[in-house]
Amino acid sequence: MKRESQDKALPSLPQGGPVDPPAPDKRTGRRGTTPRRRLLAAAALAPLLAPVLTGVGVGTARARSGPAPEAGAGAGARAAEDAAPGGPVQPVPTTVADWKGVARALGRSGSLVRGLFYHTRFPRGDLHVVTRGVTVSPGLALGSHMAFVRYADGTVSAMGDLNVTEGELQRVTDSLFQHGIEVTALHKHLLAHTPDVWWIHIHAHGTDPVPLARGLRAAIGRTASPPAMEPGPPPPLDLDLAGMEAALGVAGSNDGGIYKSVFARRETVIHDGRALPRGLAATSAFNFQPLGGGRAAVNGDFAMVADEVQPVLSTLRRGGIELVELHNHGLTEEPRLFFAHFWAVDDAVRLARALRPAVDATNVAPVSMTGGSERVGP
Repeated sequence: MKRESQDKALPSLPQGGPVDPPAPDKRTGRRGTTPRRRLLAAAALAPLLAPVLTGVGVGTARARSGPAPEAGAGAGARAAEDAAPGGPVQPVPTTVADWKGVARALGRSGSLVRGLFYHTRFPRGDLHVVTRGVTVSPGLALGSHMAFVRYADGTVSAMGDLNVTEGELQRVTDSLFQHGIEVTALHKHLLAHTPDVWWIHIHAHGTDPVPLARGLRAAIGRTASPPAMEPGPPPPLDLDLAGMEAALGVAGSNDGGIYKSVFARRETVIHDGRALPRGLAATSAFNFQPLGGGRAAVNGDFAMVADEVQPVLSTLRRGGIELVELHNHGLTEEPRLFFAHFWAVDDAVRLARALRPAVDATNVAPVSMTGGSERVGP
C-alpha cells in the first residue's frame, strides 16, 4: 500500500512564526505522524525552494548574498560598479607631459601611443634564453611592458605583462599583491627553453597613476631587469621585407633588429566597464628574429574570440606553425578574448604566408607601425 505522503501534495510553506502541531486523532487520541513528516520535509526544503518561489536562481541568490563589495575589491566587483548606463567609460587624450610622474616612478621614459595610452618597456637584456637551438633576443620574446590609460571619469588603468625567471616568479607576485596590483594571467610564451621564464599579466586601477607606477616598479625591482638604456639605431634586417609585407598585408617595422607586424581587433573591447584604446591588450602581434639567409624565428600571439580559436589553431598547424599556449590575458574583458602563442623557424616569407590565412580567420585590421610602439607586449 502506498504511503499517504506519496498521495498528497506537500502543504504550503509556513510564512513565519511557530507552527501548531496537528490535532489529536478523535478515534485514537494520538497526534498524527504523517502530517509531522510533511512539515519537517517542508521546513527542510524551504531554503532550497525559496529562490525558485521568488524567481531568483540558487546561484544568483548566493552571489548576491553578503556585504556590498568595497572599492577596489576586485576586477569582477569593479566591472559591475563601473559599467555606466550610457555605455562604457571612454579613454581621454593625454600628452607625454601628463605622465612625467609615472616616468619618474618607473625610472624610465615611455612613449604615447595615438595620444591615448602611455607605454613603457623593460627589455630583459640580462637573460640568455635558448629555445629550439635559437638564442632569443629581448625584442623577440623577452621583456616587460606596461601601459597607462586616463579615463573620462578621472580614473587611470594600468595593464601589461612582466617577464620573469622561475626563480623571480614568487617574489614578484608577492610584491604585486602587496601593492594592490592584480595578477590576471600567468603562463609561458615559448616552448621548451632554458632558463625557464614566465609572463605575469597584471591590471591595476585608481585615481592617481603614480602609486600604481611605484607598485609596478617595486615588483620589477624584485627581478634582475637591467636599468634603462638609450636605444641605438636598429641593425639592418636580412629579410625579404617586401615579400613579407605582401604576404601579411601590413607594413611592419624594424624594432631593434626584430621585424614586427601588428593587427588590432576591430571591436571595441570593454574591460571593467571601460573601453580600451585600439591596440591595447587586444592585438595579434608577430615578431621575426633574423637568423641569416632570409630565415627567421617567429614568435607572437593571435587575439581571438571563442569561435575563431579552432580555425586559427588548425590553420597554424596546417602551415607548419608550432602551437605554444592557448589562454586568456584578462579576467573581465568583453568580448572574451583568447590568445594563442606560436613558434616557427623557416624562410621568413614562407612563415608570413603561413600566418596570413590565420589572420584572415580573425576580425582584425592592420596597424601601422611607428618605432615599434603601437602595441603593448613583446
